[in-house]
Amino acid sequence: MQNKFESLELGQFIPLHYHHNMLNDTIRMQGFKEAIDWVVKPGAKVLELGGGTGVQSFFAAQKAQKVYCVERNPELVNAARSLLAQNTNGDKVEVIQADALHYLPPEPVDVVICEMLHTGLLREKQMPVIDSFKKRYLERFGDPLPVFVPEASIQAIQPIQQDFHFEGFYAPTILFQDPCAIQERSKNLGDPEIFQLLSYAEPFDQTCQWDGEILITEHGQLNALRLITKNILAINMHTCNIVDWHTQYIIVPLAAPIAVSKGDHISIRFSYQGGAPLSALSDSLEVCLVNKQIPVLELALEALNSTAESQSNTPQMHHY
Repeated sequence: MQNKFESLELGQFIPLHYHHNMLNDTIRMQGFKEAIDWVVKPGAKVLELGGGTGVQSFFAAQKAQKVYCVERNPELVNAARSLLAQNTNGDKVEVIQADALHYLPPEPVDVVICEMLHTGLLREKQMPVIDSFKKRYLERFGDPLPVFVPEASIQAIQPIQQDFHFEGFYAPTILFQDPCAIQERSKNLGDPEIFQLLSYAEPFDQTCQWDGEILITEHGQLNALRLITKNILAINMHTCNIVDWHTQYIIVPLAAPIAVSKGDHISIRFSYQGGAPLSALSDSLEVCLVNKQIPVLELALEALNSTAESQSNTPQMHHY
């Protein structure tokens, strides 16, 4: 039970084969490689929190003087050491078995890489780990803080109509979507609404929450919300360009569908802690229709009927 609890609490014990499969994610790999190449200057000192297979430490080692790669999972520690030994400049990387939530490097560093990123900043411990690191780093080394990769995360929520039928089997459950693929089973009922802008170098609250309204732009059955997380991996101030990366979208089903029309407004409210289980969003989610838009034609007919009724009830003057 203790090992199971630690695994859930840490949010980093992802199976080794999953880490291997992430190496095959071209968009993710290219994004982090480009961002790290921008941020890491020749001779820099770099810390990676939650190193996994060590691939991002490898990217950093191509320019850095020294890279500290911290990983708690002993199986991944062994895998990272083995893989780095087979790659150019892998000898610059020191793989350390430790808990990223409590680790500090023996010296100041220029860059911190931390990719414990899950959509919604759920499940993995990106927010707690970086928040803890900053407090302890400043106490030991003082200003300035290192540059963080990613530098920021932007989160949004979107109302949709989702087809939850699978070859005749109805299953309204949490789904994942590729941000780059056309989603034929989803119908957008409104635009994404940003609910969080998070800069990792700045102080931040570890609560992800929103209490607001979204305009419905299409008729349909609102039966799900799409959770979107866009990570700003690096910002190039000289060219004013950014390197970004979307995690997979998450589709969160509603407890009951809501019939909506174009022009309606829906209220959405939720609150959860960064790193919480996926169910934390669903458990706190409240969605309701707050303003039902009446079509213009319907309003016009209602006005005509009201006028006719008023005239019929008005006493008429008769001239003789």
